[in-house]
Amino acid sequence: MTNISTPPGVVGEAFPPEPGAPVPAGGGAPRNGWRALLPRWSPKLGVGIGLVGAIALFGIFGPFFAGDPDTISNIGLTPPGGGHLLGTTQTGQDVFAQLTHATRGSLQIGLLVGVMATLLSAVFGVVGGFAGGILDEAFSLFSNVMLVIPGLPLVIVISGFVPVKQRGSWTIAVVLAVTGWAASARVLRAQTLSLRGRDYVAAARVAGEKPWRIIGVEILPNLLPVLASQFVFAVVLAILNEAGLSFLGLGAANSETLGTMLYFAQNGFALQRQAWWWFVPPGLVIALFGCGLSLINFSLDEIINPRLRTAQVRRRWLRRTARSVAS
Repeated sequence: MTNISTPPGVVGEAFPPEPGAPVPAGGGAPRNGWRALLPRWSPKLGVGIGLVGAIALFGIFGPFFAGDPDTISNIGLTPPGGGHLLGTTQTGQDVFAQLTHATRGSLQIGLLVGVMATLLSAVFGVVGGFAGGILDEAFSLFSNVMLVIPGLPLVIVISGFVPVKQRGSWTIAVVLAVTGWAASARVLRAQTLSLRGRDYVAAARVAGEKPWRIIGVEILPNLLPVLASQFVFAVVLAILNEAGLSFLGLGAANSETLGTMLYFAQNGFALQRQAWWWFVPPGLVIALFGCGLSLINFSLDEIINPRLRTAQVRRRWLRRTARSVAS
């Protein structure tokens, strides 16, 4: 039970809640309904949303204002300036125009992989965990097999067997999604096994509700924070894996991504020629986008993990207590 007595020398302040106590993260009244599924506002959440939003807007609207990324000119490896905001490549292509189109391509692959990997993990984790029996055992066995196989080597092998002409954005997204859902499925299965024994699920079964409706109405709403966190993680991992595949020459053919920019910069000896404007911008976009999504994921973890919520409340209480004593 939470102690609500007042410490000596502090008027109107309560002791902090014990670890694990069900106290809202903001220290105020508990939030009900769909608001309880949203992360509370914090500086790291604001920075994360700002980074992700800025890069997303840059990738969506940037290509409309930039020139053709494939236009070749006779001013190769020109530093930034002189009509080229980020300079030119070895063949005189505008780096800024390439960066806008590459950002859009990487975002498309990341979103495709995030959606497909989340759906696969939900099917194998939630459906299998709720159904139980032979279906759950089969899904769990398949998930374990996919989980123990090294991810990146498997992606490299699959991409290597796909013909270059058929290796488009959708193909790479499918390969990355098929090899990146197993860990999330294990987490969702464990959560579903815990939820299916709750009283409201048992009441829905007694009332004769169909299994698909119990999953959609009773189970999935309680798993939304976990699904959102796994979606964010899948997008980050997809963009990083795609960049790694493209850097190795196994990425999507005839498409612009941040990984292909790094691949052509490496083939053009940009580092040896000190053409930093060719490889630093795509690497920086990948780093900032991953940082933004990670900050958002940390904020989502405060919903999933009750100990993080309690720790935040205790830190705020200690700061308020210190200010009250000092005044």
